[in-house]
Amino acid sequence: MTQLELIPTRVNEGVWHGILHGAPPEDDAAPAIHVTHQEQPVPDVTLDRGDTPGHWLVSFPLPPRALSDGVQTILIADGDGARLGTFVIAMGDALDGDIRAEIDLLRAELDMLKRAFRRHCVETA
Repeated sequence: MTQLELIPTRVNEGVWHGILHGAPPEDDAAPAIHVTHQEQPVPDVTLDRGDTPGHWLVSFPLPPRALSDGVQTILIADGDGARLGTFVIAMGDALDGDIRAEIDLLRAELDMLKRAFRRHCVETA
């Protein structure tokens, strides 16, 4: 079986676009892919033959339910269920606490590294 690879290209006006390549060029049938959000299928996924043999243009509108507070992940998989890619949407007030906690953790780690580096410089001087 040919290994499929998905390359995200852009999101424009609420529609995700990408290029799927690795499909057998002699095969006229579009490869099977599944796009899901919270284990529910995303409707209106389109595959159009690309300019290059074995390339397919993939697009789907972002589902309104994915435009919610927090982190939402859209999973793109092949017909066998192997993950080809993901698209993550992060928005809303729910993220403020997460981002602040991450920054606090990074600051604490940076302070620890600064102390260790200064101690190292003193000991080797």
